[in-house]
Amino acid sequence: MAKKKNLLQSMEEDRRNRRTFRQAMAKELREHKSSFLVFSVLRILVIVSLVRQIMRGSYESAFFCLLALCLLYLPSWLQVKLRIELPPPLEITILCFIYAAEILGEVNAFYVVVPNWDTMLHTLNGFLAAAVGFSMVILLNDNEKLTFELSPFFLALLAFCFSMTIGVLWEFFEFFMDTFLHTDMQKDTIIHTIHSVTLDPTRSNQVVTIHNIQDVAVNGSSLGLPGYLDIGLIDTMKDLMVNFLGALVFSVTGFFYARSKGKKKTPAQNFVPSKKTADRDYLQQARQALTPPEEPPEDPCRPAQPPAARGASLSEPAGGKFSLERPPLPSCNLPAVVIYYTLN
Repeated sequence: MAKKKNLLQSMEEDRRNRRTFRQAMAKELREHKSSFLVFSVLRILVIVSLVRQIMRGSYESAFFCLLALCLLYLPSWLQVKLRIELPPPLEITILCFIYAAEILGEVNAFYVVVPNWDTMLHTLNGFLAAAVGFSMVILLNDNEKLTFELSPFFLALLAFCFSMTIGVLWEFFEFFMDTFLHTDMQKDTIIHTIHSVTLDPTRSNQVVTIHNIQDVAVNGSSLGLPGYLDIGLIDTMKDLMVNFLGALVFSVTGFFYARSKGKKKTPAQNFVPSKKTADRDYLQQARQALTPPEEPPEDPCRPAQPPAARGASLSEPAGGKFSLERPPLPSCNLPAVVIYYTLN
């Protein structure tokens, strides 16, 4: 019976937690009008795209639509779960990045039909990743249990290195996806000149150069391309270089932000989260709304209510008399005298 009771209590606690979290999410989504407007418009566009892909029978694209729909809730989820406040410019940038990468890039093939679409997103990713690394140190520094004493330069350097690490890990992910799942995340590039020691017939580590490549044949069949097909190397290096550029831009602005201790207005100010205050902690507010208020303990120093307050009459009937009694004193040792009316 005890185990069953504990299980029921645990299930009830889980339901209460889910309900409070949903309430907090609803308030968080509507906290800033600008970000909520962007969120609402993008959500409608994603749902329309999802229905369109299902009607076309393109279930892989429908999966990307579902993924994008879930990711649109990510900024609000992080704010509620981690109790941090994202500035509206940062939240809007994240939402637009998700839509541009998943819906426009993957579903609508902007990676192929729009020149440098991938380059633009990798540059923005480098900027955002540096903002995340910078913010992690700022938020951890506000924690009393864990404090970092870093100069503005090292804070900016940490943000830069964090962004570059994220960029390298992403390229690892693209490589393994292409190798084992046979995708094409590392986009190919057509080039007209190659330099390779593999083509050296003497095997003496001499570089052999081939210029003005106009066609490439594989197994005797022409690929129909106006040059040689580079399989991902140039794309990977270009992605890392633009990630470097985005990380550098934020790190420079973050340096001036840290040096002024947040008092000087810089672009980084619009991309640095902060800890939530009590009036914006919607999760805590939802929990307090479901918790019944505790009754205050009875005050032992409060004197007993005299008979007159309980509706008794103080008029002296025939044969009656007043007597003066001192009841037991309360724990606070305040004097108390109550007049009782007694009948003979």
